Amino acid sequence: MVDTNTVNFQDTKTAFEWRNDIELKQTYALFAMMGSPSLVKVGTACLNFAFNINLPIKSLVKETLFKQFCGGETIEDSTQTIGLLGKYSIGSILDYSVEGAETDESFDHTVAEIIQTIEKSAEDNNIPFSVFKLTGIAKISLLEKINDGITLSVEEKDQWEKVVQRVELLCKTAFEKDVRIFIDAEETWMQGPVDQLALDMMRKYNKDKAIVYNTYQMYLHAKLKQLKNDLDIAQKDGFILGVKLVRGAYMEKEAERAEKLNYINPVQPSKEATDKDYDSALEFIMENHNAFALCAGSHNEQSNHLLVELLNRYGIKENHPNFFFAQLFGMSDHISFNLSKSGYNVAKYLPYGPVKEALPYLFRRAEENTSVAGQASRELTLVGEEIARRRK
Repeated sequence: MVDTNTVNFQDTKTAFEWRNDIELKQTYALFAMMGSPSLVKVGTACLNFAFNINLPIKSLVKETLFKQFCGGETIEDSTQTIGLLGKYSIGSILDYSVEGAETDESFDHTVAEIIQTIEKSAEDNNIPFSVFKLTGIAKISLLEKINDGITLSVEEKDQWEKVVQRVELLCKTAFEKDVRIFIDAEETWMQGPVDQLALDMMRKYNKDKAIVYNTYQMYLHAKLKQLKNDLDIAQKDGFILGVKLVRGAYMEKEAERAEKLNYINPVQPSKEATDKDYDSALEFIMENHNAFALCAGSHNEQSNHLLVELLNRYGIKENHPNFFFAQLFGMSDHISFNLSKSGYNVAKYLPYGPVKEALPYLFRRAEENTSVAGQASRELTLVGEEIARRRK
């Protein structure tokens, strides 16, 4: 077992060993800009406008935001980054980051793309998981209706059957290829059918080992209770509960919609409440660790230290295949690389896709680094410390 005190998140040499001096300075400049909310707001608006009128700025975006947060435009294009991370025993989770499609043709294209990521994972040990979002293969309006229990038309029932078939194909392919697959979370007004499909797929494919994982967003105050209820279901029906545990990504949208439609805001009342439920979920999972497979997606140092401590407490080896740490590519390298150096299973979410189609994802990362307390500042400080250390 690794002593929790030996996982030092302040070790910038380990954190940025994979970055050369030029890359490190580029990262510093980017996070310096993201430290300014007004600059991020104006910059993202300008980039959006420029792409919409077809100004030739693709190379600028590709060498800045895209390079920092994405692996490439295609799976093949991402191979170099996957290999580089692999040298430091960090896995890559290929995430096809194209959003907003609404046609059967585009949905089927996305399914085909995700199947390619599953096949790539099956042949490359540096890719421990595949992932998909239901909104990438289903109409948002359809998910909303099912979530609200609205009776579907004959046409909509046919559309839903196609969605179920797509999910079945992805999970069945993952099972046959022995590849673990995440089902990402959506906003609460679409999440109901996602949760139900996830449990249905786990019943089929998680009997002997975890293949399918659902995502639990702990910034929602109902999720800790749901996690406990889902464990009861899993134990009753005889399957392993695959959990990707995150704090969450849609907080502002959730609050705005709740206020607009006059219903109780599903979001936790404070960051402290979110942190408390996240850590309580970790403790609950580890108390019942034989029933779970966990990927803890967190940029929070305290939560990562807690999971290290819990693994030690329950005598679970650092490299046990049912327990992973994960962070987004381009962020929190001080957590990822230092955990990996200590022998823990670590993976980076590695989005890929055409630059223009990846803009919504990139803008969320920029806004997240601006809005999350101390995120850009923390990254900037750590990169700055490493630049200074190398000058000595």
